Amino acid sequence: MPGRAAAEVVRKQHPAVAPAVLPASLRGRLGPVAAFAALVVLVLGIRYAGEGGPGPVDARIGAALDGAGPPWRQLALVLDALGEPLGAATLVFSAVTSCLLRRRPRAAVFLVAAVAAAVGAATLLKHLVGRTIHGDNLSYPSGHTAFATALALVAALLATRRRGREGPGPGRTTALLPLLTPALVAGAAMGWAEVALGAHYPTDALGGGCTAFAVVPATGWLVDRAADRAGRKPAGAGRRGREPH
Repeated sequence: MPGRAAAEVVRKQHPAVAPAVLPASLRGRLGPVAAFAALVVLVLGIRYAGEGGPGPVDARIGAALDGAGPPWRQLALVLDALGEPLGAATLVFSAVTSCLLRRRPRAAVFLVAAVAAAVGAATLLKHLVGRTIHGDNLSYPSGHTAFATALALVAALLATRRRGREGPGPGRTTALLPLLTPALVAGAAMGWAEVALGAHYPTDALGGGCTAFAVVPATGWLVDRAADRAGRKPAGAGRRGREPH
């Protein structure tokens, strides 16, 4: 409650400053999630560095997904298309337009920055880890899965702020479910599509989803920090200009 009251005072004193996309209450709860996700990415990256084939878990899951009928393959192709440059750009453009129409420029910046950071981190990790599939195609972690997970997580965070809640209340595990569930579902769906199409190993998909969970909270904190600093500078400059010489 004191944090919420302090935030309200700041908004009254600086009405032009937009509300945080990742308030302190959510940072405290998402921090352990991000740290655990980063650990998973690191462990899997070390385990599969330089390899060019499936691990035991990959082989078992891949065998279970073999033999999917044409309808399931068509669904996988549709999901995969949403992670391709054209599909991804369309989704991001639609989401950013919605934020701007609602006069939420900070949310729009957060959305673009978080998705770009997640995909960029996945791309960088692919070159660092060097795991391959189907010859020399870098596979770990899955950029498609990182994109889908990041976009869904950002959407859930912004929806929480839209409802005017500072963050989850008592019972951290249960309270985080409304935030984490959309991202988990989106990541699992895209990961399934990539594995079903043979574009990635299951552990690639897991690494991609965890990359998003590690990167998005950090990006939200950075966007809030930069926006708050930029919002305070004009007010401070105006006060200095009125001081007597």
